[in-house]
Amino acid sequence: MKKYKYLALLVVLVLVASGGIKIVRAEQEDSDSSKIESEETVDTDRENLKKVMEAKREEVKKQIETIREEAKTKMEALRESLKNEKDTAKAKIKENRIVGREKALERFDDAVKRISALEDKVNVLIVKMAEKGVDVTAAKAFVQTADSALTDVKTKIATANTLLATSTNQLTTAQKTSLQTLTKDIQTSIKKAHEALNSAIKSLRNSVKTKRDAEKNTERTDTQPTTVNQ
Repeated sequence: MKKYKYLALLVVLVLVASGGIKIVRAEQEDSDSSKIESEETVDTDRENLKKVMEAKREEVKKQIETIREEAKTKMEALRESLKNEKDTAKAKIKENRIVGREKALERFDDAVKRISALEDKVNVLIVKMAEKGVDVTAAKAFVQTADSALTDVKTKIATANTLLATSTNQLTTAQKTSLQTLTKDIQTSIKKAHEALNSAIKSLRNSVKTKRDAEKNTERTDTQPTTVNQ
Protein backbone atom coordinates (compact mmCIF):
# COMPACT_ATOMS: atom_id res chain seq x y z
CA MET A 1 0.00 0.00 0.00
CA LYS A 2 2.83 2.37 0.88
CA LYS A 3 4.42 1.47 -2.45
CA TYR A 4 1.34 2.71 -4.34
CA LYS A 5 1.20 5.84 -2.18
CA TYR A 6 4.81 6.75 -3.07
CA LEU A 7 4.13 5.96 -6.73
CA ALA A 8 1.12 8.26 -6.75
CA LEU A 9 3.17 10.99 -5.10
CA LEU A 10 5.90 10.54 -7.69
CA VAL A 11 3.37 10.90 -10.52
CA VAL A 12 2.03 14.11 -8.98
CA LEU A 13 5.53 15.54 -8.68
CA VAL A 14 6.29 14.68 -12.30
CA LEU A 15 3.07 16.37 -13.43
CA VAL A 16 3.84 19.47 -11.35
CA ALA A 17 7.39 19.64 -12.72
CA SER A 18 6.09 19.16 -16.25
CA GLY A 19 3.58 21.96 -15.75
CA GLY A 20 6.31 24.20 -14.36
CA ILE A 21 8.48 23.56 -17.41
CA LYS A 22 5.58 24.46 -19.70
CA ILE A 23 5.01 27.68 -17.79
CA VAL A 24 8.70 28.58 -17.95
CA ARG A 25 8.73 27.82 -21.67
CA ALA A 26 5.60 29.90 -22.20
CA GLU A 27 7.12 32.80 -20.27
CA GLN A 28 10.33 32.47 -22.26
CA GLU A 29 8.38 32.47 -25.50
CA ASP A 30 6.46 35.56 -24.37
CA SER A 31 9.75 37.24 -23.45
CA ASP A 32 11.30 36.36 -26.81
CA SER A 33 8.17 37.59 -28.59
CA SER A 34 8.26 40.88 -26.67
CA LYS A 35 11.94 41.28 -27.48
CA ILE A 36 11.30 40.74 -31.18
CA GLU A 37 8.40 43.20 -31.12
CA SER A 38 10.60 45.74 -29.33
CA GLU A 39 13.36 45.34 -31.91
CA GLU A 40 10.83 45.67 -34.72
CA THR A 41 9.48 48.86 -33.11
CA VAL A 42 13.01 50.31 -32.88
CA ASP A 43 13.66 49.44 -36.53
CA THR A 44 10.37 51.06 -37.49
CA ASP A 45 11.21 54.22 -35.53
CA ARG A 46 14.60 54.41 -37.21
CA GLU A 47 13.08 53.96 -40.63
CA ASN A 48 10.40 56.58 -39.93
CA LEU A 49 12.99 59.07 -38.69
CA LYS A 50 15.13 58.40 -41.75
CA LYS A 51 12.17 59.12 -44.01
CA VAL A 52 11.26 62.28 -42.07
CA MET A 53 14.84 63.58 -42.22
CA GLU A 54 15.15 62.78 -45.91
CA ALA A 55 11.86 64.56 -46.59
CA LYS A 56 12.93 67.57 -44.52
CA ARG A 57 16.35 67.64 -46.18
CA GLU A 58 14.71 67.52 -49.58
CA GLU A 59 12.30 70.28 -48.57
CA VAL A 60 15.15 72.52 -47.39
CA LYS A 61 17.06 71.74 -50.57
CA LYS A 62 14.07 72.66 -52.73
CA GLN A 63 13.43 75.87 -50.80
CA ILE A 64 17.05 76.94 -51.15
CA GLU A 65 17.08 75.98 -54.82
CA THR A 66 13.90 77.98 -55.39
CA ILE A 67 15.37 81.03 -53.66
CA ARG A 68 18.65 80.67 -55.54
CA GLU A 69 16.89 80.11 -58.85
CA GLU A 70 14.84 83.25 -58.35
CA ALA A 71 17.98 85.16 -57.43
CA LYS A 72 19.84 83.72 -60.41
CA THR A 73 17.04 84.70 -62.79
CA LYS A 74 16.90 88.22 -61.40
CA MET A 75 20.67 88.59 -61.38
CA GLU A 76 20.89 87.38 -64.96
CA ALA A 77 18.28 89.95 -65.92
CA LEU A 78 20.37 92.60 -64.18
CA ARG A 79 23.48 91.43 -66.01
CA GLU A 80 21.58 91.59 -69.27
CA SER A 81 20.64 95.17 -68.49
CA LEU A 82 24.33 96.05 -68.19
CA LYS A 83 24.63 95.66 -71.95
CA ASN A 84 22.74 98.91 -72.27
CA GLU A 85 25.27 100.68 -70.05
CA LYS A 86 27.56 102.66 -72.33
CA ASP A 87 29.88 103.79 -69.55
CA THR A 88 32.39 100.92 -69.09
CA ALA A 89 33.40 102.05 -65.61
CA LYS A 90 29.81 102.18 -64.41
CA ALA A 91 29.11 98.79 -65.97
CA LYS A 92 32.05 97.32 -64.07
CA ILE A 93 30.83 98.79 -60.78
CA LYS A 94 27.36 97.36 -61.32
CA GLU A 95 28.82 93.97 -62.26
CA ASN A 96 30.81 93.94 -59.03
CA ARG A 97 27.65 94.76 -57.10
CA ILE A 98 25.87 91.77 -58.63
CA VAL A 99 28.79 89.45 -57.79
CA GLY A 100 28.95 90.76 -54.22
CA ARG A 101 25.22 90.30 -53.71
CA GLU A 102 25.32 86.76 -55.10
CA LYS A 103 28.12 85.84 -52.71
CA ALA A 104 26.16 87.30 -49.80
CA LEU A 105 23.16 85.11 -50.66
CA GLU A 106 25.39 82.05 -51.06
CA ARG A 107 26.81 82.57 -47.56
CA PHE A 108 23.29 82.60 -46.16
CA ASP A 109 22.43 79.41 -48.05
CA ASP A 110 25.57 77.66 -46.80
CA ALA A 111 24.69 78.58 -43.22
CA VAL A 112 21.23 77.03 -43.63
CA LYS A 113 22.75 73.82 -45.02
CA ARG A 114 25.20 73.54 -42.10
CA ILE A 115 22.48 74.01 -39.48
CA SER A 116 20.19 71.54 -41.27
CA ALA A 117 22.98 68.93 -41.35
CA LEU A 118 23.64 69.42 -37.62
CA GLU A 119 19.92 69.09 -36.89
CA ASP A 120 19.84 65.76 -38.74
CA LYS A 121 22.75 64.46 -36.65
CA VAL A 122 21.06 65.52 -33.41
CA ASN A 123 17.82 63.78 -34.44
CA VAL A 124 19.74 60.55 -35.11
CA LEU A 125 21.37 60.84 -31.70
CA ILE A 126 17.98 61.40 -30.06
CA VAL A 127 16.63 58.16 -31.55
CA LYS A 128 19.69 56.20 -30.40
CA MET A 129 19.40 57.53 -26.86
CA ALA A 130 15.66 56.87 -26.75
CA GLU A 131 16.32 53.25 -27.71
CA LYS A 132 18.57 52.96 -24.67
CA GLY A 133 15.88 54.31 -22.37
CA VAL A 134 17.36 57.79 -22.02
CA ASP A 135 14.96 60.70 -21.47
CA VAL A 136 15.02 62.77 -24.68
CA THR A 137 12.12 65.13 -23.92
CA ALA A 138 14.29 68.22 -23.40
CA ALA A 139 16.43 67.44 -26.44
CA LYS A 140 13.34 67.25 -28.66
CA ALA A 141 12.16 70.64 -27.38
CA PHE A 142 15.54 72.21 -28.22
CA VAL A 143 15.39 70.73 -31.74
CA GLN A 144 11.96 72.27 -32.23
CA THR A 145 13.40 75.64 -31.20
CA ALA A 146 16.22 75.21 -33.72
CA ASP A 147 13.77 74.20 -36.44
CA SER A 148 11.65 77.30 -35.80
CA ALA A 149 14.73 79.53 -35.97
CA LEU A 150 15.79 77.85 -39.21
CA THR A 151 12.39 78.55 -40.77
CA ASP A 152 12.76 82.20 -39.79
CA VAL A 153 16.20 82.28 -41.44
CA LYS A 154 14.86 80.94 -44.74
CA THR A 155 12.03 83.47 -44.74
CA LYS A 156 14.42 86.37 -44.21
CA ILE A 157 16.85 85.07 -46.85
CA ALA A 158 14.01 85.14 -49.37
CA THR A 159 13.29 88.75 -48.39
CA ALA A 160 16.98 89.67 -48.70
CA ASN A 161 17.07 87.97 -52.09
CA THR A 162 14.21 90.14 -53.34
CA LEU A 163 15.89 93.27 -52.01
CA LEU A 164 19.32 92.57 -53.51
CA ALA A 165 18.01 91.53 -56.92
CA THR A 166 15.87 94.61 -57.45
CA SER A 167 18.38 96.60 -59.49
CA THR A 168 22.07 97.14 -60.17
CA ASN A 169 21.90 100.59 -58.67
CA GLN A 170 23.42 101.37 -55.33
CA LEU A 171 21.02 100.59 -52.51
CA THR A 172 19.10 103.53 -51.10
CA THR A 173 19.50 104.48 -47.48
CA ALA A 174 16.21 102.79 -46.63
CA GLN A 175 17.24 99.63 -48.50
CA LYS A 176 20.62 99.53 -46.76
CA THR A 177 18.92 99.88 -43.40
CA SER A 178 16.47 97.11 -44.29
CA LEU A 179 19.31 94.85 -45.48
CA GLN A 180 21.33 95.48 -42.35
CA THR A 181 18.31 94.57 -40.23
CA LEU A 182 17.69 91.42 -42.26
CA THR A 183 21.35 90.38 -42.05
CA LYS A 184 21.40 90.94 -38.30
CA ASP A 185 18.16 88.98 -37.85
CA ILE A 186 19.45 86.12 -40.02
CA GLN A 187 22.68 85.94 -38.03
CA THR A 188 20.74 86.04 -34.76
CA SER A 189 18.41 83.22 -35.86
CA ILE A 190 21.31 81.11 -37.11
CA LYS A 191 23.06 81.59 -33.78
CA LYS A 192 19.83 80.73 -31.94
CA ALA A 193 19.40 77.52 -33.97
CA HIS A 194 23.02 76.51 -33.39
CA GLU A 195 22.80 77.16 -29.64
CA ALA A 196 19.54 75.21 -29.41
CA LEU A 197 21.10 72.19 -31.11
CA ASN A 198 24.14 72.38 -28.83
CA SER A 199 21.77 72.54 -25.87
CA ALA A 200 19.99 69.44 -27.21
CA ILE A 201 23.30 67.56 -27.26
CA LYS A 202 24.14 68.78 -23.76
CA SER A 203 20.72 67.73 -22.44
CA LEU A 204 21.23 64.24 -23.88
CA ARG A 205 24.57 63.97 -22.09
CA ASN A 206 22.92 65.02 -18.83
CA SER A 207 20.12 62.52 -19.35
CA VAL A 208 22.64 59.73 -19.99
CA LYS A 209 24.47 60.64 -16.76
CA THR A 210 21.19 60.69 -14.82
CA LYS A 211 20.28 57.24 -16.16
CA ARG A 212 23.69 55.81 -15.30
CA ASP A 213 23.57 57.26 -11.77
CA ALA A 214 20.11 55.76 -11.27
CA GLU A 215 21.34 52.35 -12.47
CA LYS A 216 24.33 52.49 -10.12
CA ASN A 217 22.06 53.32 -7.16
CA THR A 218 19.82 50.40 -8.08
CA GLU A 219 22.81 48.05 -8.24
CA ARG A 220 24.00 49.20 -4.81
CA THR A 221 20.54 48.61 -3.35
CA ASP A 222 20.35 45.14 -4.88
CA THR A 223 23.79 44.10 -3.60
CA GLN A 224 23.24 45.31 -0.01
CA PRO A 225 22.84 42.37 2.43
CA THR A 226 19.38 41.90 3.86
CA THR A 227 19.24 42.28 7.64
CA VAL A 228 17.04 39.75 9.39
CA ASN A 229 15.54 40.86 12.68
CA GLN A 230 16.02 38.31 15.40
